[in-house]
Amino acid sequence: MKEKKTINMEIGAQIQFAREKAGMTQERFGELVGLGTKSVSAIERGTVGISLSSMKKICQVLAVSSDTLLFGPAETRDMRDLTSRLERLSPEQYAIAERILNALVEGFALNSENGKES
Repeated sequence: MKEKKTINMEIGAQIQFAREKAGMTQERFGELVGLGTKSVSAIERGTVGISLSSMKKICQVLAVSSDTLLFGPAETRDMRDLTSRLERLSPEQYAIAERILNALVEGFALNSENGKES
């Protein structure tokens, strides 16, 4: 068994945290970054490291900064985290997210009109 390096374990844990926060399975995440499920698992466990090109792709797929993967997420519990992630989306992805958010807000408004506060 390969010896785990502390830096690989820390980055792997941050990748796993960001992946889970994004609601992705290892399988789906692997498909999007071009890695097999076993490779994703090994990265998240810290048994292997990642290249800079892999880090870039991972950051793009998870819409997080490399700082987040290297140092952990900023200690915020407000809209800045969501805003930061939305800012990293391509214009096409942002338009999709905006349509989804608008539909969600509209759905909440309809619930409120029908007396079904959430």
